[in-house]
Amino acid sequence: MKILLLEDDVILQEIVEEHLVERGFSVDCFYNGDDALGATLRARYDILLLDVNVGGIDGFTLLQKIRSEHIQTPALFITALQSSKDLQHAFDIGADDYIRKPFELTELDARIDNIRRRYNIELIQSIDIGENIKFFSSENRVQLNGKNHKLSVKQKEILDYLLKQKSRVVSFDELTYNLWDYENIPDSATIRTYIKEIRKIIGKDRIVTVRNQGYRFE
Repeated sequence: MKILLLEDDVILQEIVEEHLVERGFSVDCFYNGDDALGATLRARYDILLLDVNVGGIDGFTLLQKIRSEHIQTPALFITALQSSKDLQHAFDIGADDYIRKPFELTELDARIDNIRRRYNIELIQSIDIGENIKFFSSENRVQLNGKNHKLSVKQKEILDYLLKQKSRVVSFDELTYNLWDYENIPDSATIRTYIKEIRKIIGKDRIVTVRNQGYRFE
């Protein structure tokens, strides 16, 4: 299960992240609302854990923007806001639950498990990408004929992105814009190397090179 955690308290973020990882969840952490919004628009999460008062856009605005994009990922607010007005506002904009700080990790577990049961979220989710080929995005691995192949973080991100844009040509520029920071833009040779490595695992015919345009997942 993949969770996005937006929390600008460094210590609390580390505590919650460590706890969730120990439970076997994959966790992407953010301190800034703008960064978290970008992540929700380009990746799929099972649950969003959102603080409200953070840098960039606040958690309430973040959820409103997500819902306006018709993204219905379950959302749980973790916040120091105590008023019933804030609680009501959270539910009005599409929150599934609300937990006030300070809280016990056991309470967080109970609320996450309740959301998981309500939405039938499996702890480990896979995508069938071919005959006897399963992609476990949250675990950075591909299972081929029952044998596991570990992916690097960037290999996983590229495969994840191409799958989400299935049957559409994805250009080199689109990949770099969505998967790399501006300061770390790779050259075309680096992209080709990643694609070659992924093909070795899932088969060369799954990712098609469209000359002078980019790549398409078949």
